Amino acid sequence: MKKCVISLSGGLDSTTNMAIAHNLGQEIYPITFSYGQRHSQELECAKKVAAHYGVEHRHKIVDVEFLHSIGGSSLTDLNMEVPESMDTSKIPTTYVPHRNLIFTSLAAAYGEVIGAKYIYLGVNTLDYSGYPDCRPEFIDSLQQTINLSSKNFVETGEEIKIATPLLHMTKAEIITKGMELNAPYHLSISCYKGTNCGVCDSCRLRLKGFAEAGYTDPITYE
Repeated sequence: MKKCVISLSGGLDSTTNMAIAHNLGQEIYPITFSYGQRHSQELECAKKVAAHYGVEHRHKIVDVEFLHSIGGSSLTDLNMEVPESMDTSKIPTTYVPHRNLIFTSLAAAYGEVIGAKYIYLGVNTLDYSGYPDCRPEFIDSLQQTINLSSKNFVETGEEIKIATPLLHMTKAEIITKGMELNAPYHLSISCYKGTNCGVCDSCRLRLKGFAEAGYTDPITYE
């Protein structure tokens, strides 16, 4: 059974990754980051998803409060408003500086210690591609860098692979895949505000995805 580290935010995409890895029979080691985000609902949902798959005893919650202290994002700075619509020609204010670089580095460290073969990231480019650290070229570069910095790779040549099964899927395709695998979407949250507002960009994408996939979103919105 191959071990994998899954960056688990408690959101729809990372919950789908949990379902995919579980279906493949992989040994799951979830890692969740507390980075001073606007609300704690992400952390609570991540705990519930980990417990759903029976891996709560392996679930790491890592404090990265530094991202909150430097600000620069409407997800970490309460003085900035979370936008309800976004100009997709620009990088949105919900971008957290170098978040995926930092999170994946920590996930890789965890993976090296436990001997994981994969690090799952819930990045996606099709439905919304405003984040620079969700682009395929970033993932390719990060893949190489992580292995070049790895003791295991230097000594044995054995790679750890960044798995991004959702990278080129639409939100509707992601939801369809998750529903086929009985992903516990009722335990997840996507709202930037933590209230299931139904109007922020993340809520809109989620609702649009469920509608296009022909399913009813199991969570309740304001």
